[in-house]
Amino acid sequence: MERTALLLVDIQNDYFTGGGMELEGMEKAAGEASRLLSFFREKDMALFHIQHISIRPGAKFFVSQTTGAEINERVFPLEGEEVIVKHFPNSFRDTNLLSQLKDRHIDTLVICGAMSHMCIDTTVRTAFDLGFSCIVAEDACATRALSFKGMDILASSVHGTIMSSLGAVFAEILSTQQILDRYKTRQDMA
Repeated sequence: MERTALLLVDIQNDYFTGGGMELEGMEKAAGEASRLLSFFREKDMALFHIQHISIRPGAKFFVSQTTGAEINERVFPLEGEEVIVKHFPNSFRDTNLLSQLKDRHIDTLVICGAMSHMCIDTTVRTAFDLGFSCIVAEDACATRALSFKGMDILASSVHGTIMSSLGAVFAEILSTQQILDRYKTRQDMA
């Protein structure tokens, strides 16, 4: 029987307008993530807030004890909800996320948050390698424009490339609504 948990990755103030690392479409992504969070809360399903706190010298965002590092109000944890603090893009690295998931017999992860090309990509690939089935809520993820060898890469292209790459092997890529529709009638979630 499938047991599913929601991972809300790095939906923190620094990624929003005025933050230390603004992302394109973060407000919309957070709105969709909030819908998923509300559903998982309503169904009393497992959920984990992932919070990145930078330990790099000279970090410009996600600095400990700053407003920017706080989880955004749209998805702010309720008392008793698990918050996993990480220091690397991979949500599993040097955290107790894997043991928490195993303790709850979770085998499927619904993953959303930021950045698509960094922490979402790394977390999904690691989860897949650890044996989890992964579903990425593509419209509940956000990223930013990048550049490579003088070439500017639009945020939409970065996001699309990552989603298509993950969807080829590592995860099922669905919209928030598709995920909600799938789970609305299911009784086998954690």
